[in-house]
Amino acid sequence: MSSDQPDSDMRELPDTPVDSAEAAVTSDAGAPEQSSAIDESGIVADDTVETIVHVLRHGEVHNPKGILYGRLPGFSLSVTGRSQAGAVARSLADHDIALVIASPLQRAQETAEPIARRHGLLVRTDENLIEAGNTFEGLRVSVGDGALRKPRHWWKLRDPFTPSWGEPYLQIAHRMLAAVNKARVEAAGHEAVLVSHQLPVWTLRRFLQGQRLWHDPRQRQCSLASLTSLVYQGDTLVDIVYSEPAGGSDPTVHGA
Repeated sequence: MSSDQPDSDMRELPDTPVDSAEAAVTSDAGAPEQSSAIDESGIVADDTVETIVHVLRHGEVHNPKGILYGRLPGFSLSVTGRSQAGAVARSLADHDIALVIASPLQRAQETAEPIARRHGLLVRTDENLIEAGNTFEGLRVSVGDGALRKPRHWWKLRDPFTPSWGEPYLQIAHRMLAAVNKARVEAAGHEAVLVSHQLPVWTLRRFLQGQRLWHDPRQRQCSLASLTSLVYQGDTLVDIVYSEPAGGSDPTVHGA
């Protein structure tokens, strides 16, 4: 599988840079304190304005059967997951958080709640932050005792590049970037927290770094309750900072 070094094959990327002004999404109306930094098209006009969008993977989920639950309802955080969400909230307590937005799935909403509460905010929902679609949803997928033992599922693995078993990587990257850009414009000069899921977060990061989107899942740098913080000057992405305020976790263990 691919390494994490920038790849010269950029066929997945659009013709314009993903952090350019053209990539900006117009924010919702209202927020007069931000209006001086945003022009009529919704672009951050002042390139000295620093905005940080923290993209947070949710905490550990209660999943005793070890299935790939994907977008299935009813999967809440475990006791450990709630502790992880609290640890992230404490780590961001002194930050200038203006927005907290989460995937519609329960585990993401529960991870977002303590952060929003600390800053006197409501958790908003963005469908673009949802988990990736996957045809193995509801099944165990571990090698040896799961769905991969059964030949009827093998055809789903025919194309690891799109991939054939789920939502295309490029589609995931585009919807995640739309969520980031909308939050970035609305929170101009402040910070926003977007709560999503491991594969969408990791796909977004690879996209922004100009790397191939297909990859070895065992090499993802996206632990439970980790932050991938996107630092912008105006409309330009200037840094990506990864941190684990709740500690590290094994990317091969189901909990996504």
